[in-house]
Amino acid sequence: MADKKKKNLPPIAQNYQAFQDKREVKRPIVKNCIKAFLVGGFICFIGQLISTFYIYFFDFTEQTAGNPTTATLIFITMLLTGFGVYDRIGQFAGAGSAVPVTGFGNAVISAAIEHRTEGFVLGVGGNMFKLAGSVILFGVFSAFVVALIKTIIITWGGF
Repeated sequence: MADKKKKNLPPIAQNYQAFQDKREVKRPIVKNCIKAFLVGGFICFIGQLISTFYIYFFDFTEQTAGNPTTATLIFITMLLTGFGVYDRIGQFAGAGSAVPVTGFGNAVISAAIEHRTEGFVLGVGGNMFKLAGSVILFGVFSAFVVALIKTIIITWGGF
């Protein structure tokens, strides 16, 4: 808490804040960053292997191998989440497992698994798109804005 905010607190709250600060568990930030970097990098390495697999065995180009690679990574993540493995990876790696596209797949399937007792339509279908809906909406809106800007720049002769 900032020093100015501490000074505005009543004395009892200041004492409690000092008490809390003494007993707060210090987080190993550097260690967590290293774990997140290594696990996130390993997930990206697996993605590169899958992309290379699609390029060499299915005659995709580097540009066209991206979509099936992403779909494969999300599918693998959904399987691992269903079996409870991805949760353990997430506990170990933190943001390293949440930042790549696999974190998105985990969030979608976790919501679906959590509400499966409510039925397939209202439970699974309705709740798995809570996160996905906002991400898709933001993606579509962002693509529209970028395309609009590009169209304006091209139409006006390119600045």
